Amino acid sequence: MDQIKIGKFISDERKRKGYTQKQLSEKLEISDKTISKWERGNGFPEVSLLLPLCNELEITVNELLSGERVSEEDYLKKAEENMVNLVRETQESKKKIVLSAMVAGLTIIAAVPLFILSRMLEMENWMRVLLIGIGLVVIIGGIAIACVLDIEAGAFECPECNNRFVPDMKSYIMGPHTITKRKLVCPYCGAHKYCKKVLTKS
Repeated sequence: MDQIKIGKFISDERKRKGYTQKQLSEKLEISDKTISKWERGNGFPEVSLLLPLCNELEITVNELLSGERVSEEDYLKKAEENMVNLVRETQESKKKIVLSAMVAGLTIIAAVPLFILSRMLEMENWMRVLLIGIGLVVIIGGIAIACVLDIEAGAFECPECNNRFVPDMKSYIMGPHTITKRKLVCPYCGAHKYCKKVLTKS
């Protein structure tokens, strides 16, 4: 889905209804900053807000996901396109997560023997340092690649406001985590909590 296009559509429809961002946010019981982020294409309404937003703007969910008004003839076609896009995004995210895990595993498999060899074999000190250095480079490089793949796969969902977002690399690396959650600061509500990993950004 094109979040920039959807954001512009939300903005246009809000203005068509004569609402300010503040007025629309009050009707939806959210902050006007959230409306602003949607309209700039920096976020997408959480599932629980889709119907209330569409009702206020007098549009359909299909039109919201398409980022444009949809005629009756095109309605089914657009609905199918939106469904296919969501499935595609989910599949791509799954592939990136699997690839990230594989890279992490291969990194360990490649680096550990270098450390073992540097301890077990008789060799000059400079060779021992070289093997350890190569092992560290392999580990750091592998972890960096795995992190990039994992960040690009889907998004994180805030447990407070249920908005989805993609953290920057520093926040991602520094955030304590479990297998499925990572402690992050939500850019929407500012909560610093364990956010659940989800496969789609919207």
